Amino acid sequence: MSDEVEPMPAGVETKLYFSRNPNPRLGVAVARHLGARVTFEFASPFAPGQAERFRPLNPNLSLPILVWLGGSLWEADAIACRLSRDMGSDFWRSGDDEPEMIRWLSWGKENFMRACDMVHFERGTKQRYHIGPIDHQLVEDGLKLFHTTAAILETALAGRQWLVGDEVSYADFRMATFLPFNDVAGLPLGDYRLVDRWYRRLEAINAWRDPFEGLDAPRLPPVPGQVEPHEAPRL
Repeated sequence: MSDEVEPMPAGVETKLYFSRNPNPRLGVAVARHLGARVTFEFASPFAPGQAERFRPLNPNLSLPILVWLGGSLWEADAIACRLSRDMGSDFWRSGDDEPEMIRWLSWGKENFMRACDMVHFERGTKQRYHIGPIDHQLVEDGLKLFHTTAAILETALAGRQWLVGDEVSYADFRMATFLPFNDVAGLPLGDYRLVDRWYRRLEAINAWRDPFEGLDAPRLPPVPGQVEPHEAPRL
């Protein structure tokens, strides 16, 4: 496998391998929001017997993976960029807005999204996959970082609906990666009025609210104490 991303030939079938976990969910939401010309296939690269199939496509075995004849692309951000470019969309901002979008992607990954991930991993992922008990100190640390970073977002969203410009962009989708799982994470989103309103606007977008509609996408294992397996909550 070459590290170089080969061009995606026009008219060639493109497939997006996904699961219901946060980053693959993001990839599917982006593809459906853009109306990208891809087929969707549920995958589980870490399942017994599957690693050798997927390792040539992504040595990390993580999802999502975008595949076409003679090439593949992994990492949700790269896939969003590629699909937006292929569809001639400004969802992945270009021109004067691109630095601002990249600023939010970079900041979000190390700050707001990191906080959300810390709490969700302990309360959701570890319980879902029986990895171990909740580390309450890590939850406390994650919540502290959540409050710090949500306050920054609250200020940034004053007088605007979206993070970059006047329309939704990939920066909004990316920043909200873990929020559809807040039914198990229990992050106090409602403490931040503008952030909460921003997320409600995202939930009004069909592709974000229910990216798996009509797809063969087995539900995630339930978290103990949850009546139903995870489904994106209607916040």
